[in-house]
Amino acid sequence: MSEKVCYDVSMPEYPDIRNYADAIAERVSSHSLRELTISHPFLLRTVTPPASGFKDRKLERVCHIGKRIVLQFEEEYFIVLHLMVAGRLHWKEGAPALPDASRRAAGSGGALARIHFDNGTISLTEAGSKRRAALYLVSGLPELARLDPGGVDVFSTEVDTFHGILVSENHTLKRALTDPRLVSGIGNAYSDEILFAARMPPLRLTHTLAPSESSRLLDAARTTLSWWEAHLRQERGGNFPRKVSAFHPLMRVHGKYNQQCSICNTPIQRIRYAENECNYCPVCQNAGRVYADRALSRLLKGEWPKTVEELERLP
Repeated sequence: MSEKVCYDVSMPEYPDIRNYADAIAERVSSHSLRELTISHPFLLRTVTPPASGFKDRKLERVCHIGKRIVLQFEEEYFIVLHLMVAGRLHWKEGAPALPDASRRAAGSGGALARIHFDNGTISLTEAGSKRRAALYLVSGLPELARLDPGGVDVFSTEVDTFHGILVSENHTLKRALTDPRLVSGIGNAYSDEILFAARMPPLRLTHTLAPSESSRLLDAARTTLSWWEAHLRQERGGNFPRKVSAFHPLMRVHGKYNQQCSICNTPIQRIRYAENECNYCPVCQNAGRVYADRALSRLLKGEWPKTVEELERLP
């Protein structure tokens, strides 16, 4: 009996994406792609090059652009995967028995796509009825660059650059950290953890930040993401990631609504708006103040896109 796969509504973010990329590289680097099968047409967002053009190409590198996983093949051919909220990847060891044409057309096993290598298969599934995950087939570095929303990598940017980006538009800190045009790879869960580590209120406006405060936020982002990347790697051991979730027992505020803060024992509070959720400690982050619903409705109007999909696909 196959193991049941569990999902929750949570988009894989920087530590999860790095974990996936490492696990893929460990298994199929330098291996040849035998066939790429796409069972659901909505998944494919590009028309050139064709899937057949990847046949027999060796995988040279696995990396990521923000929350997009990039598989680089010979001669600058790329498969780019954006899992969105409910997309997940799975690995099956062993040379695949390739499906015939009728099974490729109908799809099999609930997978939206399968990337068959000579030593195993990566499959992409998506829970629920909404189809948000995306697969791009790209040829050439200039075309790959078009898929980059433009946000900075917190590990490679300088403090002055980071501060300039934050104050370039007047958003809440929560929104700024999760906007892929401003900051790369951070979403709902880890923005909560970063803001808690920085002891900063999630709804503070970026225009009010001093350079020293941006530096503190950048340090918190680097420390938080590095710790979680290492923890997830240790947790999976040498296995392929099996349950990718934004809800972990060790998180300090995300998913901890009404539980006691690990620092001051104050109940963690929660803000819900559209498809977004923000968790924070009133004492550690907001001088003991709890955000009022009526004030929130005015503050947040127009601040976030109405759906996660809209946020991820901002122009």
